[in-house]
Amino acid sequence: MAREIGNVMYDEEFILNSRGLKLFTCKWIPINQEPKALVFICHGYAMECSITMNSTAIRLAKAGYAVYGLDYEGHGKSAGLQGYVENMDYVINDCSSHFTSICEKQENKQKMRYLLGESLGGSIALLLHRKKPEFWSGAILVAPMCKIADDMRPPEMVITLLSKLCRVIPTWKIIPTQDIVDIAFKVPEVRQKIRENPYCYKGKPRLKTGHELLRISLDLEERLQEVSLPFIVLHGEADKVTDKSVSEELLRVASSSDKTLKLYPEMWHGLLYGETVENSNKVFEDIIVWLGNRAGSWRCKIGEGAKT
Repeated sequence: MAREIGNVMYDEEFILNSRGLKLFTCKWIPINQEPKALVFICHGYAMECSITMNSTAIRLAKAGYAVYGLDYEGHGKSAGLQGYVENMDYVINDCSSHFTSICEKQENKQKMRYLLGESLGGSIALLLHRKKPEFWSGAILVAPMCKIADDMRPPEMVITLLSKLCRVIPTWKIIPTQDIVDIAFKVPEVRQKIRENPYCYKGKPRLKTGHELLRISLDLEERLQEVSLPFIVLHGEADKVTDKSVSEELLRVASSSDKTLKLYPEMWHGLLYGETVENSNKVFEDIIVWLGNRAGSWRCKIGEGAKT
């Protein structure tokens, strides 16, 4: 189903993961030029790649980068109960396996490889780095979910009760939360498009999924010092979904020698496609500059961390 979008070639494909689930994958490749580097998209909770992340991928491809995405199980066009993730370790393994297979293609072996994670995708990017500390060239972390904002998090008593219930009724949609779409995306038209997108999950978080999101965010918050790859964090100061103070803490304690934090006054959680055009342009300018300053500086090491 390859099709040309401007100077970008888009294509999609279904693959089978190690558990026999069909996963949707897609890619955006610049036409008539050798890609400067590879960028792998890790989308947010309840989102997907081919529609909500399309504008992001096209911007990056037009800037000369080959961009690849994968819908997690239970998300987007991939198989599984919508909005349900039994174990986030499965998601990490799926992303690692697919992304690594692309990096290992002959034409890509000498190219640098970057992870771009939004919200939950930021957590996944950091966990992919933890899985293979020397494999990735860098990460772009957009409002990463290293901690769920206090306003979004249920009281401890409720968390304890729900943790016990998820062993019995893991798929039930009973976690009390605010409407994430309303507080994540500033532009009303974007909120409407997400609500009309059948591949975006809009129900309350399922019990086991919510438990897994909390588990990995707590784990990441306690181990920020282990982050050693080059990274840039971009966070809206008016974000009510993920906690910007943890992005600031990541900058302070991460062992990486190449780390950058960009805070945007009055911007919300959805920096890539939920803000005004003017605001989104500022964010993408920072991303493109950061990538450009690194993608041409050196060739990545080959062989280290190549196995999934």
